[in-house]
Order: sequence, then structure tokens, then C-alpha cells
Amino acid sequence: MQFSDLIGHDLGKHRVTYASETAILYALSVGAEPDALDLTYERDLRVLPSFGTALGLWAVEKAGDLGAYDRKMSLHASQELQVHKALPRQGDFEMTGRVAGVWDKGRATMVDIVAECEYFSASYGIFLPGRGGWGGERGPASASAEVEAADWSESYATWANQAAIYRLTGDMHPIHIDPEVARANGFERPILHGLCTLGIAARAVAGAAGAHPCDLINLSARLAAPVLPGEVVVMSATRQNEQVFFNAATENATVLKGGVAQFR
Repeated sequence: MQFSDLIGHDLGKHRVTYASETAILYALSVGAEPDALDLTYERDLRVLPSFGTALGLWAVEKAGDLGAYDRKMSLHASQELQVHKALPRQGDFEMTGRVAGVWDKGRATMVDIVAECEYFSASYGIFLPGRGGWGGERGPASASAEVEAADWSESYATWANQAAIYRLTGDMHPIHIDPEVARANGFERPILHGLCTLGIAARAVAGAAGAHPCDLINLSARLAAPVLPGEVVVMSATRQNEQVFFNAATENATVLKGGVAQFR
């Protein structure tokens, strides 16, 4: 299959099932404290909406299995999430997936993949370095708001085994566990999932909005650089009307750019 064949490709349907324990594991893996009982205890459980980004990854895997590119040489570059209604404590529902766009960036290709269900719609921007120049449309330029004058910040210290734990929520890409795959992609060691970093930020920046993290209704960000497990992530945000604009950075790089979150 060629890149041009991917455009508009229907990825079919997929049945998603999960137990409350998996939703709790997700919350803990994006930094929920044990005493946040409505995130970590099945008696009071509310499921973090950003868990949907993990549940929709089957569509990304299925697109990669079509053979147009090597999934091991792909990077997650951007993410969007629209929440339709609260995820149940225990899930058993159907999703659909499609390739929404394939863009020739010259030196690389970007593949936009959408996974949808009654609870949320998630859009994944998958970056393929060195795979451009095949004659496709360049696509829209990325345009995202930046934080100009942050009035809120919070630091989060990732832990050495965080990527190994987070991958159990559904993202099994070997770049997060296999040193050889990480080095082949230009990293000194396995990197933290971009969706884990985004989940940490989505949970934390609810504080900038004075909201509960489970009240998230819209989320988007560019995954600009990886976090190495053990690094400290500093999140900066400002609230404008109903939206929170945020970035996140380590000592070495800005890892999330142009983040926008909206809460009920």
C-alpha cells in the first residue's frame, strides 16, 4: 500500500473493553495521587477523559499494519481529544477508525488518524521522518495558540519506570521499552509516551481552570519533544475565558507546545 492509498481509508470497527482497574492504572500512570480517591478507588471512581487517547490507539496500530510505513520508525507528533460524555467505570463499547489525512511535508509525512465512539473523538498526528517527497499535498500549517504570559505553573517529577507502567494502558510501541528501538529513532534510551506527558498535563492544568480533571471536554497539543523517564516536567498555563493555554518543558526542551484545554 502507498501513502496515497491511505487517504480516507476506513479502519473499520473495534470493540473496546476495560475494567475499572485499568482506568485506575491509567490515572496513577499520569500522576494521580493515591489519596485522589475519585481517580484511584473503585468505590468513588471517575475516569479521566484523557484515558480515551489510550483507548483509541487501536486505530493507529491498524493504520500502521496496512504496510505503507514502518510503525517502529514513526513518532506521535500531535493529539486532539473531544469529549462527548463521561467514560464509564467499566467499558464495553464499539469504536470506528479512519485515516483522515496524509500530508507530504517534503522531508517527512504526517498521517492523521481518527478514532471515534459515543464517549469521545480522538485524532492522532503520526510523524514519519524521512518519508516525504512522494507528491502528496502538503496540508495545513500547524497553527496553535502559545502561552504568552503564564499565571500558573506546576512541576511534576516523572519516575524511572513510568514508561514501563504507562504502556500497560495500551500503548505498546517498543520505543518506550526497547533500548535498541529507541536508539534507532535517535534517542539515548526509551522515552516516555507523549500521551503520558499529555495526560499528566491535562490532569494538572485543571488546577489553572479551577476545575476537576474529569470535567475536561476538549484537549489538543503538539508533542514537540520526548521526556526521558526521571526528568522533571514544568507546566505553564494561562486561562482565557473558558480555555486554558499551556506548554510543558523539561530542563532540555519544550515537550508540549500550543496546548489548549477546556473544562466544563
